[in-house]
Amino acid sequence: MAESVKFGFDVICPFAWQTSRWIKEVEKVRDIEVEWVPMSLAVLNDGRDLDEGYMEGMKAAWGPARVFAKVKLEAPEKVDELYTAMGTIIHPGGEGGGKGFGAYDEVIKKALAEVGLDASYAEVANTEDVDADLRKFHEDTMRPVGDEVGTPVLHLGDTAFFGPVITRVPEGEEAGEIFDAAVRLAQYPYFFEVKRSRTEMPQVK
Repeated sequence: MAESVKFGFDVICPFAWQTSRWIKEVEKVRDIEVEWVPMSLAVLNDGRDLDEGYMEGMKAAWGPARVFAKVKLEAPEKVDELYTAMGTIIHPGGEGGGKGFGAYDEVIKKALAEVGLDASYAEVANTEDVDADLRKFHEDTMRPVGDEVGTPVLHLGDTAFFGPVITRVPEGEEAGEIFDAAVRLAQYPYFFEVKRSRTEMPQVK
């Protein structure tokens, strides 16, 4: 029986990207069914008193997250493919770090074209048309872990965690073994947190 996985992501987040690439490796070596669910760092930080540079990044984050919310609503089977396409442009492609509203408009258009989704999906990036839906996706994903964490959020069966935060992507059987360990931790109802100081940023290939 396939293991149920729900993966909450914001496409601009390099940490979520690395963890998502691990899950894509796990798909090759374990029987899992993954639901990719958009969440939003812009929603998470809405109304918080943060430095100006970071908040300009959060303004930029609205556009891609809104597009993913619309795709999740209307073409959910394409979310995985679109995440890979847009994330590849942003992270390995070096087009991340956008600042201000509309910063990812060209990235969005390029990714939609790559996966065969109608260009009209890009129109929602700079409107509030799907914000209520985006907030619901976000809140449903975050509810089991609280609002003091960011992306990614990984739901394994009935348990959800922030992370795991990885800077390098394991491959092959190693990816599967790490997944097995995560599942086993999730099965213990009194396990909550493991953390250590991070010594490097995501090493994106």
